Formats: sequence, structure tokens, C-alpha cells
Amino acid sequence: MARRTVTHVEAGTIPLAPATMTIPADRYCDRTRWEAELDVVFRRTPLFYGLASEIAKPGDRKALTVIDTPTIVARGDDGVLRAFVNMCSHRGARLVDDGCDSGRRLTCPYHAWSYSTSGALVGVTNRADFGDVDPAPLGLTRLPVAERCGFVWIGLAHSPAHDDAADVAFAASVDAHLGGYQEMLDHFDFGSWHVVATRRVEGPNWKLAYDGYLDFYHLPFLHRNTFGPDMSSRPIYDAWGPHQRMTAPYDQFLALNDVADDDIDLATIDGGVWTIFPHVSIAGFPVGTRGMMISQLFPGDTPETSVTIQNFVVADEPTDELRADAESKADFFEHVVRNEDYFTGNRIQRNLETGAKTEFVFGRNEGGGQVFHRYLDELLAAR
Repeated sequence: MARRTVTHVEAGTIPLAPATMTIPADRYCDRTRWEAELDVVFRRTPLFYGLASEIAKPGDRKALTVIDTPTIVARGDDGVLRAFVNMCSHRGARLVDDGCDSGRRLTCPYHAWSYSTSGALVGVTNRADFGDVDPAPLGLTRLPVAERCGFVWIGLAHSPAHDDAADVAFAASVDAHLGGYQEMLDHFDFGSWHVVATRRVEGPNWKLAYDGYLDFYHLPFLHRNTFGPDMSSRPIYDAWGPHQRMTAPYDQFLALNDVADDDIDLATIDGGVWTIFPHVSIAGFPVGTRGMMISQLFPGDTPETSVTIQNFVVADEPTDELRADAESKADFFEHVVRNEDYFTGNRIQRNLETGAKTEFVFGRNEGGGQVFHRYLDELLAAR
């Protein structure tokens, strides 16, 4: 890919889609379509949950609300990851707040029923007073979970019959979903990286937000007061099914003409933006020797809203100095996304309500958006 980029730098060109593409503008606000997207895309597709390093040791656990489902992923005493709905079997209370911690028991704050990290009910408060109950069917409700590429993946389809064997099948579905893209993601060795900061940003319809992650066209203009002046508006796209990588023909690639392939440090040329359908963007985060901002995008409570969790991760062992630097950079990127990208997206969302435009157009230089919307259409048509 880097060698191909050199040829584009020298020729002053970029690869272009065969033609422009239009989509109905109401796709960003139509409730029926949005509900279909929730069902077909987000409830049936493996979703990125976090770094495996966040839940690395027995007893480690992470809680996260995924769209409207409160979840917990915990590593059991046997070293196996298991995922659950964050809901007590007694009267439905959430067991823990969103975030990462560690412990051998998950204890309900309402009546203090407790569960092991394997999800089994192990403690009923005042059991003699409560009465006889069979703990076996009162364990936590399982969700599919798997580890791939140093990431934890989760599914939202829960079943009383779900067990460890079902997680093995889910791991195969993650492989099928990635469709070869894992060979690229494996290069980063994300399983050894560390989360040093997180931010939460509310935005417009999830597709409007995702369009921005696939769009270099806007960078020098929308971000002219932040990092935009140093950015190219001319993207180069690669796709593995719906998953994509975007970079640009920067002059710095010309230096590769004097370097043999075997002498190139791949970490110096794997920049750009990497996306994982349907809701992840991975972009460079300049802190330490190597950092990335991994954004998790989820639909909000209505078609017009979304929620993005920005995970700032580094390859280095975090020090106090690195964490302070990361917090400063995280503040900057939160500002960029909140006050530039999503500020604009929210105003687009309100404009849509006027009905003044019935179509949006994606140019030949916006091939990433074309790939995304075409794949999404095919997915919904096949349901």
C-alpha cells in the first residue's frame, strides 16, 4: 500500500470511484430504517468492546452500556472471558457501574446477591429467611464474547442456553465478519497496549458520524482552526469488505524510494484511519512512542442521536508523565470531535428535518462513504 501511495504522490493522483453515488437523505432520520439497522446491524454483528489488556487477569472485569444493553465482561478464575447482561437475577438491578475494576464476586447493590466471574449465583442474602431457590437457573444471562486481534468482541443476542461452547462459535463469526482484515489488525499487537484516557461524546445519527470517519475531504476545511492545515483532502482507500483504511498521498512517502522493503519499519507507514464496520474508527494519537484513538460509535436513543466513546491507547507502559500528556491530547481530540465534527453533524441533522434536500451525493473521491452505504444497503436488503 505504501509503494502504491508513492506512485500517486509522484503522479499527483489518487484512486477514484467509478462514478458519484447518491443516497436518500431521509436515511439519516427515518425511524423504520433506524430500527432495522439496530436489529440487523448492531444486534447481529460482532461489536468491538475494548482491549483485551483491560480484562487481562482472572477477576478483571469491564462494564459498558452497549446501545440499550448494560453488559459485563469478566475473566474467570480459569482465565476464560465471559460476557453477561449487567442485571441481577433477583429483581433486575444493575450489578456494577460502567468502567473497569477487579474482584472475585459481582455483588448486587440492591439486596447483595452475589455472582462469581463465571456468572454463577453463589450468594443469596439471608438465605434461610428468603426460602429455597435453585441457584443453577439464576445465574447471570450470558452474551457472546470472543478475543481477536488483541480486542474483546461482544454480541447482543442473549440466550438462556448460551455457554462456553457458544462462545467458540461466536469467535468463528468474528473471523467471518473480519474477512481477512484481522491480518492487518494483528500487526498492531493491540492486546499489549494500554488505555490511558477515555471520553464520551454525543453526536448525530450514527451514519452521519460514521461518514465523517470515512471522510478526508473535509479535513483542511472543517478543522482549519485545529489540525486541518497539515492535512490532505485527497484520500486513498483500501477495503476488506466493509472495513477500510484511509491514508493520503503525502510527500513524506517519497523517502521510501531509497529504502528496501525489508528495511522499512511498518509502524512508520501504517498510519491513517482504520475503520471496523459498523462502529469503530482507529486513528493516530500522538503520545509516547505510539498511540491510537479508538472510537466506539453507538446509535443513541433516537434516530437523530449517537454516542461515541473515545479510547486513547498507547503501546508504552503508562507513566505519570505519559498519562498527563495523554489527558491533554484527549482533551484536544474531544474538542475537535465535539465542537467541529459533531457540531457540524448535529446542524446537518437539524437541516434534514426541513426536507429541503431529498438526496445526498458522494463524490468519486469519497469512495469510503460509497463502500459503507452500499454494504449497509445490501445487509438490510438481505434480512
